[in-house]
Amino acid sequence: MSTGPGGVDPPTDPTGFAPVPASPSRTGTTVVLVPLLVGGLVAVALGVYGRVHEPTFFAVNIAGFSSGVAAKAWLASVGFVLALVQLWSAAVLYGRIGPRPAPRWTGGLHRWSGRVAVLATVPVVVHCLYALGFQDGTPRLLVHSLLGCVFYGAFVAKMLLLTRRGAPGWALPVLGGIVFAALAGVWLTSSLWFFTTTGVTF
Repeated sequence: MSTGPGGVDPPTDPTGFAPVPASPSRTGTTVVLVPLLVGGLVAVALGVYGRVHEPTFFAVNIAGFSSGVAAKAWLASVGFVLALVQLWSAAVLYGRIGPRPAPRWTGGLHRWSGRVAVLATVPVVVHCLYALGFQDGTPRLLVHSLLGCVFYGAFVAKMLLLTRRGAPGWALPVLGGIVFAALAGVWLTSSLWFFTTTGVTF
């Protein structure tokens, strides 16, 4: 087993992605900068497209649902529940709760719950951007539109950071927290609003 200076094991990411130690010429800030810039560009690009695109008012309708909006509300709810699994598994992996060391299956649960959560939200973002566009007619719509852009921008930044050498230890938890907070806000301003105004319907 390889060890760092003084026989101490080099730090690894408990989520299962082991960051490669940084070269002496690169600082943690530099490592984080490029993923943040790319994520920011993705968020802005989504917002600009949603603004300039002419809404079609129809994009996604899945069999079994009464409308595209209902499908969107339920898929976003699936994504939010899986995000809660992400939050719990990350807390276990980082030793904040549960047994230490974390069970071996926790890392796989964390990775796959995140992947499925994002896949569940893809039809949602397609419907939002293509059918509805970036909306700001009410405070709820404005917050929802902004948080949707932030969610995908932060997700892209987090995924890119996983491939970077020498990522500082705080970066992944912070970006993961932003991803979770943005998705929670998206759910609160869309799915929860839909269920409380129309009832829990499919």
